[in-house]
Amino acid sequence: MLDIWTVMLGALAVVVPAGTSVHIVLTKRNSSAAIAWVGLVWLAPALGVFLYLLLGINRVQRRAQAIRSDEASDDLMEQVTPLPAAALEGLLAPHNVHLASIARLAGRVSGRPLLAGNAARILVDGDEAYPAMIEAIHRARHTIALCTYIFDHDPAGLRFRDALARAVERGVEVRVLIDAVGARYSRPSMVGILRQAGIPVARFHPELFTWRMPYFNLRNHRKILVVDGRIGFTGGLNIRHGHLVKEAPGYPVRDLHVRMEGPVVAEFQEIFAEDWYATTGERLRGTGWFPPARECGDVVARGIFDGPDVNYGKLQTILLGALATAERSVRVVTPYFIPDPSIQDALGVAAMRGVEVEIYLPENGNLALVQWASQAYWASVLEKDVRIFLTGRPFDHSKVMTVDGGWGLVGSANWDPRSLELNFEFNVESYDQGFVEALDDFVDERRAEGREITEEEMRRRPFLHRLRDDTVRLLSPLL
Repeated sequence: MLDIWTVMLGALAVVVPAGTSVHIVLTKRNSSAAIAWVGLVWLAPALGVFLYLLLGINRVQRRAQAIRSDEASDDLMEQVTPLPAAALEGLLAPHNVHLASIARLAGRVSGRPLLAGNAARILVDGDEAYPAMIEAIHRARHTIALCTYIFDHDPAGLRFRDALARAVERGVEVRVLIDAVGARYSRPSMVGILRQAGIPVARFHPELFTWRMPYFNLRNHRKILVVDGRIGFTGGLNIRHGHLVKEAPGYPVRDLHVRMEGPVVAEFQEIFAEDWYATTGERLRGTGWFPPARECGDVVARGIFDGPDVNYGKLQTILLGALATAERSVRVVTPYFIPDPSIQDALGVAAMRGVEVEIYLPENGNLALVQWASQAYWASVLEKDVRIFLTGRPFDHSKVMTVDGGWGLVGSANWDPRSLELNFEFNVESYDQGFVEALDDFVDERRAEGREITEEEMRRRPFLHRLRDDTVRLLSPLL
């Protein structure tokens, strides 16, 4: 009998990793991630298979794609008038006409229209963003849609809870979507607190093992607030007290949001409606959610949807196109920098052909493994003439990119595999010179406060630190 069990266990030790490897090869579009998973499955079969079942399989059934053919979505596209890339050339400054090629690429890749007639302003930290968001909630007359990764049970979260509860009492239709992992960053969860206040709330992609785990995949990392279908907020800010830097929280976190009005807000609402439908099965329809578009400014912008579904790889393709188009400057602010080979090459090629490429990163990250892996990439881009500036405290969670002072990108995505391949993200691109100048002013502040790190400094780092970072770098596809 012992021999039979030995044979059966031996067979399982081969069949299970083999079956798992087949699934990995057939479903993983990223070759590096596939190789890493296959290696882990065979080197440590029990642990590898368990981790793959837990973290590696895309279980998100995007029922929300059906909404693309829904009446609300059709009505939305009838309400907006896309701006052709050729027309954009007439709006750009003469020295930035080449940026219209980014618009052509982004339109082809994203499938989203480029929209004129918007107003936009940046909001730095929760100190500026939260009051503006809460004021918009107080003024809401018809609908409020709020999507966030983290919604903490703390003073900031309770302020939003109170504002949303008063809106419900006024008869405003409110929908709040919180990622199931992000909802557990504080206890008790705000999901229950919001429900007690009569606020309709749902958790995105809940799983059996949904605890506070920063390395989970397939999360809804989008941060969107839409009020009455006309005022939209997006960026990198979660809802937590740490973003109120001026209130001196225990762990302050800097970040940036943008407030927009105009036709582009319909794209904010559309992606929220997709996510809400995917989570709850409820379709958001009617003019309360999708009012007729009206122009209210001169900003040209487009929403970019990205995620491990039909939107897979769209943002990364646009980033590569922007790097290839740049003629004078590229500026990137991101808290997490783990570039894949294509991004590394694009940054290096841009710098070596004379573009001033600057990357702004936190000197001390909030996730140790990600910080160590990131540091392993610094030397490889520094040797290609890319400049890296390290910012100190507070920890900077902002996500910004500008090109040649005429194209800007702001949103929820980081420069790492988690954002570009594994999570659901939302970003906004803009071709308005005034708005991009405001983003560049924000970057200038980071530069004034930070310090530049050199290739020589990286080479002088202790051997054990370099060994640690390069070892963790091997796990980059899984981080």
